[in-house]
Amino acid sequence: MTPTNILIVDDRKENIITLEALLQRNDIKLFSTTSPNEALKLAWENQISIALVDVQMPEMDGFELVEMLKSNPRTKDILVIFVTAISKEAKYAVKGFGAGAVDYLYKPLDPYITSAKVDAFIQLARTQEEVRQKNEDLQNFAVVVKNSADIICSVDADSLRIKTINPAIETILGYKPDEVIGKSVVDFAIESQQPFFRTKLGEIIKDNKSFSAIEFQFNTFDKRIIWTECRISYRARTIFMNVSDISPQKSYQQQLIKSKEAAEYGKKVKEAFLANMSHELRTPVNGIIGLTNLLRKTSIDEQQSNLLDMMESSSRSLLGVINDVLDLSKIEAGKFSIVRTPNNVRGIINAVYGLLKYQADEKSIEFLLEIDNDVPETLLVDSLRLNQILMNLLSNAIKFTERGYVKLKVSVLQKLDSAKVKLKFSVEDTGIGIPQARLSHIFESFEQAEDDTATKYGGTGLGLTIVKKLVELKGGDLTVSSKPGEGSVFNFTNWFDIVNQPNVPKPVRPNKLLSKFVYTRVLVAEDNMVNQFMVSKMLKDWNIDFDIADNGNKVLEKLQQNDYDLILMDTHMPGLNGYQASRAIRIDFEEPKRSIPILSLSASAFEHEQVEAMAAGMNDILPKPFEPYELHAKIEKLLSGKIEPKKPA
Repeated sequence: MTPTNILIVDDRKENIITLEALLQRNDIKLFSTTSPNEALKLAWENQISIALVDVQMPEMDGFELVEMLKSNPRTKDILVIFVTAISKEAKYAVKGFGAGAVDYLYKPLDPYITSAKVDAFIQLARTQEEVRQKNEDLQNFAVVVKNSADIICSVDADSLRIKTINPAIETILGYKPDEVIGKSVVDFAIESQQPFFRTKLGEIIKDNKSFSAIEFQFNTFDKRIIWTECRISYRARTIFMNVSDISPQKSYQQQLIKSKEAAEYGKKVKEAFLANMSHELRTPVNGIIGLTNLLRKTSIDEQQSNLLDMMESSSRSLLGVINDVLDLSKIEAGKFSIVRTPNNVRGIINAVYGLLKYQADEKSIEFLLEIDNDVPETLLVDSLRLNQILMNLLSNAIKFTERGYVKLKVSVLQKLDSAKVKLKFSVEDTGIGIPQARLSHIFESFEQAEDDTATKYGGTGLGLTIVKKLVELKGGDLTVSSKPGEGSVFNFTNWFDIVNQPNVPKPVRPNKLLSKFVYTRVLVAEDNMVNQFMVSKMLKDWNIDFDIADNGNKVLEKLQQNDYDLILMDTHMPGLNGYQASRAIRIDFEEPKRSIPILSLSASAFEHEQVEAMAAGMNDILPKPFEPYELHAKIEKLLSGKIEPKKPA
């Protein structure tokens, strides 16, 4: 507790000592002086609450001193008690009270009366100080309320009518404060929200809530509608409201929502377009590759065989471009994943080298391969994506190199015991090089080293973009250094886990004579005539009886009329598509037709469509384009026991 300051003024020192002895305690701080002038100074410099003043003093008497104290705003609230030995006549008492005293003490002092009176005035002084402090706080709050940018009002809890309100009502709603006093606060809400507003206020009163925040739309004086946030408190049958205009925030929020919806719609449109493009482009490519394989089985001369080779090479080149675009869109959509399995890294590197060696030989450039002896044989790696990275970097290097060499070097940068290894894949060439100003752009989509590069050398400008994104997804780093006319060096570094056994897939021999099926009937759902012809030829070769339907409705009709062992279902068909037809089979048909195996033959490369196919009830997926042996293996898997037994040798 803050001590109460008491001033003792007496011209005799012994009287001061007596009073100090009587009043000495922990909650009091005493100031004393024998000089009235000194008393004025002490009262000015210290916040004196009570003054015990002797009436008779030589310099100025007590009445004069008190009059001076009361005339000063800084000391006017001091509670003055006169201490006197003169007569108790009424005229002296009247004079003292007129000067501003609150009581008298008469000498000789009675210790009990003196202590009691002083204690009573200490309590009074403290009460006055509390009242003064609260008044000051109220004045400060009044200033804050008056100048607040928000509407601050008090509302009668019984009638919901406004009792007090600050000037912000005019700024926010356009009404003058005296125009809204006595009006229902509910009437300011727009008509459709008034019942809810009234109900909410009733709940706050009923639950005696100390705080609640709600958003409402209010009508302004000039018939506009604004969004407000109402922060509401309830106490002693009064509702206190703080109302903020949040229209700008709401407008921004609505713009964000619209932007988000537009972005999501754009994303869906893009995904739908890419999915459709995937289907529309991959479907004919699938037909071309399939027809090429079928033509190879006919009697052809060497020239025709070369033409078929070129047709297949062109088809696979087109398929590579399609896959690049789709891969990039998957990465940007965050739907691209890295799947690491144990693999023979040296085998992957050598396979890439072998595939591209003929391209380098055709251009009469050296194609060099260096693999450090300490590169582990088996690592945990996504073989497909590592292959894709190396194929892109090396095919680029070969494409842009007219003379000299292209070299792939694989070296160990760091090794942690036998658990991890950091490898560096370096692709060096003596090609056209990249200008310094273009180095920072070559990893951007559709960008190339020079504006005429595509014209001279071809390509989409997507290869390095995909490489960069794949490297980042794998957690690695990709750097490039280059000099125009001298060549370029691309370095890809990454950490790999060392494992003991590689995941070596069984080698597939596409040219192997595929087994025939026995007593097998298949329904082919396919709207593309080329693909119908291609699949039909394959099924005939495998001794499979089949029917063809070119849309989902016909699939359901044929399944009602006939029994089948398997359905080959294209997902994109006119009318009822493959997903819808599959769902109808799983829901509307009786057993055993309800459980017939369905194999999706989809040209879509998007994961969400593959997920949708499985969700629709399909048993497996074979993306287009596919090789005959791939389709044979899927059918064999779904129709276990239908393969013609091998004849004894």
